[in-house]
Amino acid sequence: MAAAASASAVQAPARAEEIYANAIAGLLAGARSVAVGMLSPIPGAGALLAREVSAEAGAGAMRVTILGSREHNRFTNGGAELFDLAGRGRIDAFFLSGGQIDGQANINLVGTGEYPATEVRWSGSFGSGYLYFVVPRVILFRWEHSRRTLVPRVDFISAPGTSPGGVHRPGGPVALITNLCLFHFDRARGRFGLSSLHPGHTLEEVRDQTGFDFDVPEAVPTTALPDAVRLALLRGPVARQIAGVYPDFARQVFGEEAA
Repeated sequence: MAAAASASAVQAPARAEEIYANAIAGLLAGARSVAVGMLSPIPGAGALLAREVSAEAGAGAMRVTILGSREHNRFTNGGAELFDLAGRGRIDAFFLSGGQIDGQANINLVGTGEYPATEVRWSGSFGSGYLYFVVPRVILFRWEHSRRTLVPRVDFISAPGTSPGGVHRPGGPVALITNLCLFHFDRARGRFGLSSLHPGHTLEEVRDQTGFDFDVPEAVPTTALPDAVRLALLRGPVARQIAGVYPDFARQVFGEEAA
């Protein structure tokens, strides 16, 4: 009975969160060490899926660190240790978001309005500017894809998407994933391009809800659905692991209870 229930769960259509996590896992292919910040359940699920896929393929161990987790956090000194390892080139990928993100991949974590008299205040920049410069593969994410979040120009630059010539910058953005689509970022041109549309969404919808211009291929693919193997990984080991960090998310998406 348990095996039948498990097979039925895997055969159920992929949920939106599973599609996003699968896309993130693809962006992490080949990474050796991935760090995920706090309050990032979908990036966390994507990173854990990437680790499971890497292990299944015999490609070597991918180290995933999720801040705020007991089981998946090897740091003993929190953010300071993360910054130290990132500066030494030992973090291959990280995730950043922002209240605002613009077409040059600048992010705003401070607030809206003219600084310092910002009308709305957010959590603050913390180490975003530093990590944006030193981590080679930064994946941006925003689960509200609208003109108030993806803007022509951020009100405050917490972390710049590009730097002038002559600035040593091994790190920077490679992609932006939202609830509508996946963008890639061309660092040389300082511009986003549309990589794929999530199932059920259209190019017209993305254009209507995006405050900045972006490149579009002649034929826009649909974001890939996780195959049966990846669905089994998501709904099995990934769900169990993420439940220990984000129990509400795991319960809502996978029906998984924390041990």
